[in-house]
Amino acid sequence: MSVRTLVVDDSLTMQALIRRTLSVDPAIEVVGTAASAEEARAKIKELDPDVVTLDIEMPGMNGLDFLERLMRLRPTPVVMLSTLTSDGAEASIAALELGAFECFDKLALRREGEAIRLPALVRAASGTRRRLAPLPPKSEPLDGNYQPRENSLIAVGASTGGVEALIELLTGFPANCPPTVIVQHMPASFTASFAARLDRLCRPSVEEARAGAPLQVGKVYLAPGGDRHLEVAGSGGKRHCRLLQGPKVSGHQPSVDTLFHSVARCAGADAVGALLTGMGADGAEGMLAMRTTGSVTIGQDEATSVVYGMPAVAHRIGAVVQQLPLRRIAPRLLQECRA
Repeated sequence: MSVRTLVVDDSLTMQALIRRTLSVDPAIEVVGTAASAEEARAKIKELDPDVVTLDIEMPGMNGLDFLERLMRLRPTPVVMLSTLTSDGAEASIAALELGAFECFDKLALRREGEAIRLPALVRAASGTRRRLAPLPPKSEPLDGNYQPRENSLIAVGASTGGVEALIELLTGFPANCPPTVIVQHMPASFTASFAARLDRLCRPSVEEARAGAPLQVGKVYLAPGGDRHLEVAGSGGKRHCRLLQGPKVSGHQPSVDTLFHSVARCAGADAVGALLTGMGADGAEGMLAMRTTGSVTIGQDEATSVVYGMPAVAHRIGAVVQQLPLRRIAPRLLQECRA
């Protein structure tokens, strides 16, 4: 059965390019196009598409306002099309927070080797339709007497759906949470904006990881996107961030597997790991290494994952101690690290 897709973009040239890119996949049928939010609203009612591709910048009601209204009134999987500039990054982070499945770089449509990723995203997005629902209540932080165990460490990996998931997770952390290191798959131009957004929303301090930055209580370190991997180096109270250039690992750069393997080496039973929603298998082998060295490892369950890929593989290979719904993961991580 084909994935019925509506293309929304105010440029007729871009509409044609998106249609041509999607047409290479026989499993996708472009059932219509729209050039404005008003036209898109009418086409969605008429055609009931499985997936919508949506331009962030449109005349009249912009893509973000339309997305917010769509997810509230008629939840539909949406792949946002944006430019991966610093301005585009802010809008893209907002779109992901509102519930967009993923953001795709419009410029990549003109690069043959990268354009093929759009059909794959549309197919994956179509599989989430039945799981779309209002977000659960935010996690409540632990009581004010929380104290982390000495040398404890939290490591988290996420991909598609991870923006919403990480906001849900980290808003449940107290200001003095254990040092926390995170790899979220996203472009290099996105991670600084996302770290700043998390820092505004959360009690702990959140920053992009810097080479040599000491891992401290009350701080969360987000791996920068680009051509480097984030690792944890050192031991005990002298652990720090290390950024290493190198090829992709498990198809990604930065890689969750690379981070988790380093945590297994440097922290062992001091560490607790969580693998959240995401396509593919990145993080599964690294989480198995963490479990082998004594770490408690948690996987997000299928019901609350936008894409039950990475945590599913980790569960299948025996890397996960326990699977939990998203709202219960923060309390469990913090409890495992409590003094």
